[in-house]
Amino acid sequence: MSRHRVFFALWPEPEVAEHLAALGQNLATDYGGRLTPVAQLHMTLTFIGNVTTARLDDLLALAATVRAAPIEFELDRLGFWPQGGILWAGCRSSASCQRRLFEPLHGALKAKLDAAGFSTANRSFAPHVTLARHTRCASLPRLGTPIFWRANEFSLVESVPRPLGVDYVTRASFALEER
Repeated sequence: MSRHRVFFALWPEPEVAEHLAALGQNLATDYGGRLTPVAQLHMTLTFIGNVTTARLDDLLALAATVRAAPIEFELDRLGFWPQGGILWAGCRSSASCQRRLFEPLHGALKAKLDAAGFSTANRSFAPHVTLARHTRCASLPRLGTPIFWRANEFSLVESVPRPLGVDYVTRASFALEER
């Protein structure tokens, strides 16, 4: 039986991805680590994990029924999680940012996943983009200029193993539309 490791995510527009990649490169000069390739920079909405091909089809059908407006936000904060040495960019007031901006999409998606019997990770949602892994830092600089991001769609993404890591393959994207 074929298994697929999947998650729902927001992909940045190319200009935003390039800005994030340059930021990561600048920070890696001081903090080291393994940079996230520009083509893999994303914001995870909900991690699903391993599913069968049949359940992958269920996810595609479910996601097509999710309705939410486009999301406009600014990444205005750098952060560091010691476990894994994760260097990230996110929202300064993530709790407020999450409720106001992301909850309509994240909440609708999670409710449909729960109703369909999908087990989503029991971690709290923290809107962020991983810039690098395995970094070492005691303190971070402030992010000078916020990075504006408008998300017009969300995607179902599969994590496909390769010899030196993983590739992220978009299985389908779903438009976010004004109500």
